Amino acid sequence: MAANNHSLESKEAEVKELLDSIYTAETSRECAENADKLGALLKDDGIVALERFGIVDNLTSAVNNKKSGIARESGLIGFASMIRAMGPTVEPFFIPSLPLIFGSYADKGEVVREAAESAIAELFLLPPPIGLSTVFLETLFEILSSGARWQAKAAACELISKIPEKAPDNIAANLVSIIPPVSECLHDTKREVATAARKAMIAIVGVVRNQDIVPFITDLVQCMAEPDKVPDTINKLSATTFVADVNGPTLSVLIPLLVRALSNRSQSVLRKTVIIVDNLCRLVNNPKEAGQYLPELLPGIDRIIETSSPEVGALASKARATLVKAAGTVQGTAHRSIQAERAEVLAHMKSTVAEKNIPLDRPLLIQLEYLAAIITELVAERQFDKQYWIQELISPYLQQLMDEAIAEQIAEDLLTHYIDMDKKKYENANGTDDDEGELLCDIDFSLAYGGMMLLNHTNLKLRRGRRYGLCGANGAGKSTLMRSIATGKLEGFPPQSELKTVFVEHSLQGEDAMLPIIEFICNDPNLAHVARGEVSKALSSVGFTDQMQLAPVKSLSGGWKMKLELARAIIVDADILLLDEPTNHLDTTNIAWLEDYLKTRRITCIIVSHDSSFLDNVTTDIIHYEAKKLVYYKGNLAEFVKVRPEGKSYYTLSASKIKFKFPNPGLLQGVKSKTKSIIRMAGVSYTYPNALKPAVTNVSLNLSLSSRVAILGPNGAGKSTIVKLLTGEIVPQEGVVNKHPNLRVGYVAQHAFHHLERHLEKTPNQYIQWRYQHGYDREVLEKATRIIDEDDLKQMEVPVVVRGEKRKIECIVGRTKLDKSFQYEVKWVDLPHKHNTRIPREELLKLGFSKIVLQFDEHVASAEGLGYRNLEPTEIRQHFEDVGLEGDIADYHDISSLSGGQKVKVVIAAAMWSKPHLLCLDEPTNYLDRDSLGGLAVAIRDWGGAVVMISHSDEFVGALCPEQWYVEAGQVTKKGKNAVVEESFADNAQVKAPAVRKKKKTRNELKAQQVRRRERHLKWLADPSGGPKEPDTDSD
Repeated sequence: MAANNHSLESKEAEVKELLDSIYTAETSRECAENADKLGALLKDDGIVALERFGIVDNLTSAVNNKKSGIARESGLIGFASMIRAMGPTVEPFFIPSLPLIFGSYADKGEVVREAAESAIAELFLLPPPIGLSTVFLETLFEILSSGARWQAKAAACELISKIPEKAPDNIAANLVSIIPPVSECLHDTKREVATAARKAMIAIVGVVRNQDIVPFITDLVQCMAEPDKVPDTINKLSATTFVADVNGPTLSVLIPLLVRALSNRSQSVLRKTVIIVDNLCRLVNNPKEAGQYLPELLPGIDRIIETSSPEVGALASKARATLVKAAGTVQGTAHRSIQAERAEVLAHMKSTVAEKNIPLDRPLLIQLEYLAAIITELVAERQFDKQYWIQELISPYLQQLMDEAIAEQIAEDLLTHYIDMDKKKYENANGTDDDEGELLCDIDFSLAYGGMMLLNHTNLKLRRGRRYGLCGANGAGKSTLMRSIATGKLEGFPPQSELKTVFVEHSLQGEDAMLPIIEFICNDPNLAHVARGEVSKALSSVGFTDQMQLAPVKSLSGGWKMKLELARAIIVDADILLLDEPTNHLDTTNIAWLEDYLKTRRITCIIVSHDSSFLDNVTTDIIHYEAKKLVYYKGNLAEFVKVRPEGKSYYTLSASKIKFKFPNPGLLQGVKSKTKSIIRMAGVSYTYPNALKPAVTNVSLNLSLSSRVAILGPNGAGKSTIVKLLTGEIVPQEGVVNKHPNLRVGYVAQHAFHHLERHLEKTPNQYIQWRYQHGYDREVLEKATRIIDEDDLKQMEVPVVVRGEKRKIECIVGRTKLDKSFQYEVKWVDLPHKHNTRIPREELLKLGFSKIVLQFDEHVASAEGLGYRNLEPTEIRQHFEDVGLEGDIADYHDISSLSGGQKVKVVIAAAMWSKPHLLCLDEPTNYLDRDSLGGLAVAIRDWGGAVVMISHSDEFVGALCPEQWYVEAGQVTKKGKNAVVEESFADNAQVKAPAVRKKKKTRNELKAQQVRRRERHLKWLADPSGGPKEPDTDSD
């Protein structure tokens, strides 16, 4: 410092001479040259020289000279040259001069105005983006709110319009405080100011990236200037379908408009406004932001509920409920007190500098005040990049006043302090975590998918040997989080070289399906170093025999495929095991094996499962999704429910807040009793291609509308095969499957996603429209019972003798009732329609035309169910909402972006659209969260059709299915239950059993019954032993 002072003393005379030469120069060019020389002389000394020689005060005095235009011009030229010469980090000394320089825009001398523009242009280049959006912009706002001349205000607005391009993110984060001062100028009486303010406002609002709002930016700004344009803008917004997530910047732009619209007297405008509010609130993804902005709408909405028409009031009530839900527990949160926050930051910076024995002189205080404003914003936005803080911001501004090493140390101390403060601030939001076990990772991150924010500034902390149950609603992002960890895309998560992580999920469908199982594992690039013998040993440990290891992957059932995935993870010997629904498709024995494996090994697990018993037995901790944060709870699921009672839905099916509702199945022609058989399987056998033994053998089964059947058995026993035979997915090789001609069947496959694989680009709503647009279910055409093969084509060539002549059947075109059966109108090859003939069903079946008869029956049944349906987007949306899928997701989200649970809901909704009489569910509990599982259980319980399901969930089966078919080695054993397990339903509503009507006896039968009873009574009287009398019954 002493050497620096000595250097400045030697320059003092030259500085004074150059300053004088600036004001005495004969031309503007000479003045600028002298100012540039002064800047070059003092450049190395920076702000120390500015302070010692009073450069800024000297130039300010010249600009304030009211008597001399030359002095004012010279002062402004001096400002421009000094700013340009000094460069970045000196702007804190020049920004306070902005009002002075802008005041010169009103000077009568043109050269003075040009010099002012040059100085402003040079100063605008110095601050970093965050400096432009804080101290620099706030100084411009002071000009707008002061008594400055209109020329200064217009110029300030012009400069404001350039800042959003330089600092869009910072402007977006502070729109709530930026919009009001600029909007005041929109009403300025000077047209030039209003025009410049309009330009600035369009640029400011333009930082909002919500694609639904972008087309209306000009209209929104116009409403700020002309309130009478509000109804027109509301009309435009009401015609828009909102699909993009709504965040703070979007709300800060829309809330002023909506507040004004809610005060409008027109019922039409009010109606449209509350609908817009309802739609926007559904798309808010951050409850904290919602709590800051949305409560401003509550007074207007409450007023509408009380005073408007019943229709508008009902819509307002709905919007209010959505608003309160979106705002969560933080509604009414106050906006930040920025000045108080800056004062705290400045006080801490002063104490940090004082600890280094650095004197707090005026130049240092100016720099610290400027940095305090910047650091306050960085802390608020939780930006803690080390390079940015130390090398690009704090240290460069301090280095001119202290040694570089000390400046960097102060910057690092400040960064450490605010990182620790941020962790303490948010640690309560993350729940509890003890210090037991080696810490594997402790990272802060955000996670988004498909434009939707799933987790926002949350913490992931994992310890060795702990087993974490990851719980949250369908669509919360559980699988996305685990997939991001597994693929190395999660910000800050240790790479595979440091922390070996394996993701176990259902991913084997269609993947190298024909490879032998052992080859499939050995071909995994991650297992190239593992010997074949070790692979075989690992496969044996999970139940794969030597013979099974040579079978193709395609031959495995869902449960065995899941065990194969687990075996692959075991071989890798991972540090962290990510398990996504590991119990799906596993029978009770294999679930017990998996529980034992996880508990006896010191391996860290993150588990997503909707099997409450499995989570209770395995987990040591619960990680719960709450308001886009991960919150930690010590203990298993039972302990979690004690702390969060809403978690009761994990144990009690109908405790769920989600309620599914299935459409009534409708009547079946000729079926007047719910106990009458509607589908029958007799002597059926089936063997898969290349399989060594039959999947099912000599199976005979019956179903009625009152049936509630669970198909149980170990993995690979043939359960899914039975369901496929019932639904017509495959054709029996022996035996027959007979069903009522009008029977409609809904089917949800084991790997439910196969229904959707070719429609991933469609929305759920579009998928149902595609599937049923021709008046029948297009997926029915893909069943094996509907596909015409070579044998069927040959059969069509077989002639039929009609009225003494041979004819060939072209197709069936109609069907009518005939006694207790049907007759079909047959169109003949090469004959016009007038020669069509009606032939009884039994005769066509006897002639071998069963395939086309069944085809036509299914077509009529499907069309009959759809005859009561309007294939309109609004009705389809309501149908999806009835099965627990949000309407906005059904309308606007591609199927490819949905979670596993949401896709299952799409498949269930599509299967139920045709109002089926029989619903076949193969592992329906897979992927559904507990709330959705409870909703599904209640819907099945209250539904009026037949249900056949495969599930390894004892709770689900016991609650719903009095009848059970146990399958083992292709054989079926029937077991009946007299009562269902009512404890699984918290509402105590019972599964409705049909009343069995007694068959009325004829007169002769009644007489014969009386004779038998009299003879039995006389026999008892004559019996000398005096034993008990045999009771009379209806069957005797």
